Amino acid sequence: MDGLIIKKKWLDLILDGYKSIEVRGHNTKKRGLIYLIESGTGLIKGEVEIFNSNKFELFSDLYNEHWLTEHQIKNLKYKIPYAWWLEYPYRYKEPIPYKHPQGAVIWVKNPVPV
Repeated sequence: MDGLIIKKKWLDLILDGYKSIEVRGHNTKKRGLIYLIESGTGLIKGEVEIFNSNKFELFSDLYNEHWLTEHQIKNLKYKIPYAWWLEYPYRYKEPIPYKHPQGAVIWVKNPVPV
């Protein structure tokens, strides 16, 4: 199972069940269960399932799914933004430390617990 690296603010919103759309600068073909890794900590905090990915369009009625303001969306640095649709978030009671491979920025392939 691969791990997605996410900044704490967004990770907490996902794991608390509020954020179900992760906006990224590229599409993903990954589907199913993935680990969620808090950026800069070396810790796997939980897991979630990716069930879809498509081009992202701002819909104000979906704000509670992606949590981005119109200002943030207008200032995205992505040429084409994509929505990664998430479901079934699960926060681990105790985070799992793992060995972070050099150069991993978005994904960690099969993180190895330490």
